[in-house]
Amino acid sequence: MNEPVVSPSAKITNEIRDQILSGDLGSGDRVPSTREITRRWGVAMATATKVIAALKQEGLVRTRPGIGTVVAGASPPRARSDSRARDAESALSRERIVAAAIKVADGEGLGQLSMRRLSAELDVATMSLYRHVRDKDDLLIQMMEAAFAEWRPSLSRRGDWAEVLAQAARGLWQIFRRHIWLAPAYSLTRPLIVRSGLAYTEHVLATLLDRGLPPATALSMHLILFNYVRGFGTNLEMEATAEGDTGVTADEWMLVQRPTLQTVLGDQQLPAFQMVIDSFEPDGYDMNLDHLFEVGLGYLLEGFRSAT
Repeated sequence: MNEPVVSPSAKITNEIRDQILSGDLGSGDRVPSTREITRRWGVAMATATKVIAALKQEGLVRTRPGIGTVVAGASPPRARSDSRARDAESALSRERIVAAAIKVADGEGLGQLSMRRLSAELDVATMSLYRHVRDKDDLLIQMMEAAFAEWRPSLSRRGDWAEVLAQAARGLWQIFRRHIWLAPAYSLTRPLIVRSGLAYTEHVLATLLDRGLPPATALSMHLILFNYVRGFGTNLEMEATAEGDTGVTADEWMLVQRPTLQTVLGDQQLPAFQMVIDSFEPDGYDMNLDHLFEVGLGYLLEGFRSAT
């Protein structure tokens, strides 16, 4: 008798379920993300999404905003004591406040950051924060200073100018990826003066000026490239917030929407759209921001080449 065929998603679900039930993955531990499942087991994103959805349906995992999918179970409350609070307040500094604020914003989004929330994170009185930062606007600028200071040029300006710009943009993209609040908080048309961010600006402008471009052209290209990276970055916090609110990842959301989309396509004459959608069956289109970023960056820099 032939053995029953087990689908890839069921096989992976079984493996992770066994790890949870055996205690290898305990309450609050992160389980492999959909991206990690695709890499580790060599399956499509839609298959990885089915695995997480199945584990959620069984009540074995849940989504924690800013952390990801973790083993379900109550998290132990954080211990607090008067002595620790006194120690924390005596050691309070501008740097500690900024680091804690970035930690909260990275994990929960800028909208969840308040002086009261920050004081709870640091175990200090809210008013004690104001001895180190004037207000939340001042705090935000300091957070941006710390975030943009992470950017470093990876290539000398002496190399191919398009590759120099590409590496600069990739470094900036990684900063926006680490700090999901940064792109929405930074305006292109009304930018805050962030000293550390000028290193990126100087690197890009100098690369273009070295090629002999007029200053106005160099500045326009810099702004276009920066806003291209920033534009992709604005999706990161929105997606993290949506996933935290609903417990549904972007890939899971796309799977849920597929029947509705097919109904709409059936009601309208949209042959080009239908052909594209059909071409990605059965797994669906992988909405991978990193891949789209790289493809778009190539198109953008090729356009810069043709313009010069």
